[in-house]
Amino acid sequence: MSKVLFSPSLMTMDLDKFKEQIEFLNQHVDSYHIDIMDGHYVPNLTLSPWFIEEVRKISHLPMSAHLMVTDQSFWVNQLIAQKCEWICMHVECLDGLAFRLIDQIHAAGLKAGVVLNPETPIETIFPYIDLVDKITIMTVDPGFAGQRFIESTLDKIVDLRKLRQEKGYHYLIEMDGSSNRKSFKRIDHAGPDIYIIGRSGLFGLDEDIEKSWTIMKRDYEETTGKSIE
Repeated sequence: MSKVLFSPSLMTMDLDKFKEQIEFLNQHVDSYHIDIMDGHYVPNLTLSPWFIEEVRKISHLPMSAHLMVTDQSFWVNQLIAQKCEWICMHVECLDGLAFRLIDQIHAAGLKAGVVLNPETPIETIFPYIDLVDKITIMTVDPGFAGQRFIESTLDKIVDLRKLRQEKGYHYLIEMDGSSNRKSFKRIDHAGPDIYIIGRSGLFGLDEDIEKSWTIMKRDYEETTGKSIE
């Protein structure tokens, strides 16, 4: 892909300004990232499938759900019922489930993604890598916003790009975690297709979402030498 895509993490938005922020971002971003946590896989609770319904009332952009949950099957079914465009499952919870859940998502006309924790090697997904539509590389430990950026995870993005070119795979490559002015240049060198942007890269830059976007855009363009269309 030539154009870099941006997907704001709505876990980090100001929910008091929900309508204002979504209506502005609808004009500038490519999708929305919805974190779903069960308090077990990660020690935190956050957005749930009902939130997708609320976003749909004011946006037609595709949504990508990141399942930080122990019971992947239960939540996949919930998201299929919501017709969530992208359903992304943690590979660490997919032993004995991966093929069935990927097929189930595809049978519903939706896209299946997998997410790798910082310490999980890409070889873990080789048995079904040709079936997935998106691979998300966690560049921080999952479960909380604002964590330390783990630079070594970028090597996995580079390796996935090479593998995609060599084998003709069709998956998109996404990065998730501490995408901001300090890390944009390093992330750009690795070359993911999709940047997930959260508090440090977007929502926390200013109370006004339009000003936040302007700062984020400037930060990205100044550090990478590339333009956001």
